[in-house]
Amino acid sequence: MEPVPTVAPRRSSLLRWLPLVPLLWARLALGALPFAGSPHGVFADLWSEPRLLEVEDLTLSLMRGGALGPLSLPPDLPDLDPECREMLLDFANSSAELTGCLVRSARPVRLCQTCYPLFQLVAGKMNNISRAVGNTSESQSCARSLLMADRMQIVVVLSEFFNTTWQEANCANCLTNNSEELSNTTVSFLNLFNQTLTCFESNLQGSTHSLLPPKNYSEVCKSCREKYKNLSSLYSEMQKMNELENKAEPGTHLCIDVEDAMNITRKLWSRTFNCSVPCSDTVPVIAVSVFILFLPVVFYLSSFLHSEQKKRKLILPKRLKSSTSFAHIQENSN
Repeated sequence: MEPVPTVAPRRSSLLRWLPLVPLLWARLALGALPFAGSPHGVFADLWSEPRLLEVEDLTLSLMRGGALGPLSLPPDLPDLDPECREMLLDFANSSAELTGCLVRSARPVRLCQTCYPLFQLVAGKMNNISRAVGNTSESQSCARSLLMADRMQIVVVLSEFFNTTWQEANCANCLTNNSEELSNTTVSFLNLFNQTLTCFESNLQGSTHSLLPPKNYSEVCKSCREKYKNLSSLYSEMQKMNELENKAEPGTHLCIDVEDAMNITRKLWSRTFNCSVPCSDTVPVIAVSVFILFLPVVFYLSSFLHSEQKKRKLILPKRLKSSTSFAHIQENSN
């Protein structure tokens, strides 16, 4: 007795070739498939490997609309050249790395300083896909296949998402040399920020970490005041420089990493530790304020004294006025 073929491959082959049953019957009617006379012989011949290969050749031939010939896929099927597929896989891998970096750096915000190499890599992969290198037909076909072949345009949508996120984060404000490295001011700010946080942590080592009772953070305020002032001053300078460089674009921000770092530091300093930085210009400010407040009083007082002095000069005494009139009458009578 011959060994029975395995069931799983035959069932998968049956499901695979089930839509081709009408084609098989058409070939059977034409005598192209010489089956045996008995039903068992028909099915045995039908499931044989050569017959399946012949059916496959027939199907491809009918799809091409011609006679049997060498096997080749129709040119309009959505297949990619090896070069295009390699570019697509490169873009997919770099996009996955950039997406992971953005999510991991979301809180606290560190995406500009952490993910800028990956962003540059994704931008380079997208340029390789979109531009026609040497204006060759292959590169143009690759760009059409990957960017404009369907309604969804997944590659384009993903690239636009990365660009929009990068622009809204204003990461270019933290970078220099065509966004290839962090600027010197950004590096200095991040170093001061790390030093300030280290100062906070080192002065909190001896305190309890219970949030219920009120704390006395006077030691933190005293020890870290200078570092906090230096960090705040540098942040103000960066804001002024940004306003000068972007006069035509009001409302521009620093990069999100710097803004988030400063917000964290200010919340810790003001709300958590309840610290304050005394202003060194308090006395001059008070003196100028008092002087400005007294200016109206001085003005009105001087005006009043000046008007009284004029009245004294203009009004003559009554006795002098009567004597002069009497002398005038006597002269007229004479």
